[in-house]
Amino acid sequence: MAKVTLENVSKRYDDVVAVDDMNLEIPDGEFVTLVGPSGCGKSTTMETVAGLTTPTEGTIHIGDREVTNLPPKDRGVAMVFQNIALFPHMDVYDNISFGLRLRDFDQEETDRRVDNAAETVQMGGMLDRMPSEMSGGQRQRVAIARALVREPDVFLMDEPLANLDAKLRVHMRTELQRIHRELGTTVIYVTHDQAEAMTMSDRIAVIDGGKLQQIAPPLTCYNEPENLFVAGFIGSPSMNFVEGTVGANGFESEHIDVEFDPGTIGVAEGDAVTLGVRPEDVYPTDTAGSVSNPTAEIETTTDVLEPMGDEIFVYLLLAEDAETDLEDPESSDQLLMSVDPASDIDEDQTMRVLLDREKIHLFETESGKAIAHGLVQPTRAEGATGTEAEGDD
Repeated sequence: MAKVTLENVSKRYDDVVAVDDMNLEIPDGEFVTLVGPSGCGKSTTMETVAGLTTPTEGTIHIGDREVTNLPPKDRGVAMVFQNIALFPHMDVYDNISFGLRLRDFDQEETDRRVDNAAETVQMGGMLDRMPSEMSGGQRQRVAIARALVREPDVFLMDEPLANLDAKLRVHMRTELQRIHRELGTTVIYVTHDQAEAMTMSDRIAVIDGGKLQQIAPPLTCYNEPENLFVAGFIGSPSMNFVEGTVGANGFESEHIDVEFDPGTIGVAEGDAVTLGVRPEDVYPTDTAGSVSNPTAEIETTTDVLEPMGDEIFVYLLLAEDAETDLEDPESSDQLLMSVDPASDIDEDQTMRVLLDREKIHLFETESGKAIAHGLVQPTRAEGATGTEAEGDD
């Protein structure tokens, strides 16, 4: 086991910057997930740690050793890839032990490591099976065991669950958490799947355009995103965004106003800002009794309803001539609301909603930087709720 440190790591391909001045420290035994959209640089970052790619600039340390220019075999790492790539003509034992036999481990040590790895991934008693006789999940476990037998300092996993069906992915997430808990090995995991990142990680590193946007525990990234990108990327469905300006009494936009004291959060009248609120923090006024600090009511029209089983996503139009744009959920002319599946809501219905003021986020529109998480109502309006505050917001 070892900590991993990236210092000012960049990787360029001609005029394309895949990784841009990455600084990242992963303590010994931590499970860190690199997450971001396709092409953001997360896999390239992992490849620089593995030694599959040499960074253009910067240094990489694993434990106390600088490994920037060492070959993969000398770094003490093991990788599990998206493509399981088992040898079809070899049974489980031979697939798991293949790397050990290449390195001339004696038979006794090979057997010990294979048995231990097989038990860890719950494949004991199946060492004589062929890959064609196993399910996708079992084959993935063999690939993980093949990495385990190397007893590495660091596990690198590049979207290892991407080719599994949805139910199996959920099961294997649990298995990977159990294995990490038992072994306590440092894990760097790459995925674009937020559910994997949120459920398995001690911390998640959100990357966009080769740049590290935020590294923090999953709930911190969810509840206190550092910028607009993190706010929009983390969370499914995405956060609602409404562009506006700072007025004398707070946030002002074409359809939504929220009163607060600009001076308390360091913004000035005329500043361009973007309000963010998650779908679960938008409430129909008739079910908003649990919201202790609501905004004024907002007039909307329901458009598209998406029943999801445990909740219903309701697309709300803020303008009379607006239409739901499912390809641009961040449109300022619409809000997405999540409600209880028993809610009696129809399409094309006039509905008044309000926002949970304590869950509203405010960002600088130009830079995207977070300004505040939660907008406190001015003292003179304390105690006002719903329609009582409507004249002030």
